Amino acid sequence: MLVLVAPGQGAQTPGFLAPWLDLDGVADRLRWWSAVTGLDLIHYGTKADADEIRDTAVAQPLLVASGLVAALALFPHPSDAYRVVGAAAGHSVGELTAAAGTGVITAESAMTLVRERGRAMAAAAAVTRTGMSAVLGGDSEQVLAKIAEHGLTPANMNGAGQIVAAGTLEQLAAFAADPPEKARVRPLAVAGAFHTEHMASAVKRLAELVPGVTVRDPRTPFVSNSDGAVLHDGRDVVKRLITQVSSPVRWDLCMETMRDLGVTGIIEVAPAGTLTGLAKRALPGVETVALKTPDDLEAARKLVDKHGSPSTIDASPTWRLVVAPFKGIIELTDIRAGDALVPGTRVATVRSHRDEQTITVPHGGTVVEWLVEDGDPVAPGMPLLRIHPQSSL
Repeated sequence: MLVLVAPGQGAQTPGFLAPWLDLDGVADRLRWWSAVTGLDLIHYGTKADADEIRDTAVAQPLLVASGLVAALALFPHPSDAYRVVGAAAGHSVGELTAAAGTGVITAESAMTLVRERGRAMAAAAAVTRTGMSAVLGGDSEQVLAKIAEHGLTPANMNGAGQIVAAGTLEQLAAFAADPPEKARVRPLAVAGAFHTEHMASAVKRLAELVPGVTVRDPRTPFVSNSDGAVLHDGRDVVKRLITQVSSPVRWDLCMETMRDLGVTGIIEVAPAGTLTGLAKRALPGVETVALKTPDDLEAARKLVDKHGSPSTIDASPTWRLVVAPFKGIIELTDIRAGDALVPGTRVATVRSHRDEQTITVPHGGTVVEWLVEDGDPVAPGMPLLRIHPQSSL
């Protein structure tokens, strides 16, 4: 199974977008998204220096634009991706790239939201001098204890021996002087303590905007940063995109879900390298391609041919599916075929070694059939219940 992933802030480097401009249509697309964001994305992606693209308000739109450019170069007709990509995920702001790639929101909506996300997070970061540092190695429990001891937040749990601590610059300096045993602390080139309480004002700003965004259910299973759950409700995806701004990124759980899904190949869109590096350590045996430049497209296409398989989600408009969020055992309610359900009706519970989640129907409608039985083991994204939507509900 093939998974497409998109990197987050800090992956950008000066001039990384330049090679992509040699492809037909890329410059036109970037000029359009530049108009949407009010930023000269071509300039920032080709000529700006490291300090310019470190600015959160610049870096985030640039990352989403480059990820979408690379994805569209690999799949010029997006519908082709739905037939071969088994799941998609993005790290932090990369979730907006994944949301557009899976059809939850349009590219223009993604660029508008990332523009406001970048501005709001930059404004929040300007209130207090904050930052982030990667902690490499060490015992994870000892690392987390030391992070807490210094009043910091584990903002990114990246797996493969990497945790990112975030907080004020004073807290980070004290942490660097008193690091966890057998661990290295490396400051990151970001402009604030993202995914912490310091970003609360940014969450508020984005929450004001999303009611006006047109949202659809993902055409490919979407793996959430919040807890690694597989989502098939577009409204839930967008809601999590907003709350995630001030909540820790659990990329470790995302990779655990990919393992449960049976991932065999991963392609990371530009500016690639960070997430495939984590996957090589956390998911041994999984083939990866870092789509850094157009020169990598041939290798990516070969990986698609080798590992691509249809999504478990059928995009038929005549009925909707309820899917499992993660691997576990399902406990059904007494819902039966023919029952009329209002949105939010509880239909099942999934329990795993790490979590328990109540499953509800986001859309409402008439139950067509259960696709599992009580007590069955279920996998992430596995269809559980088929519902025929009804406009009266």
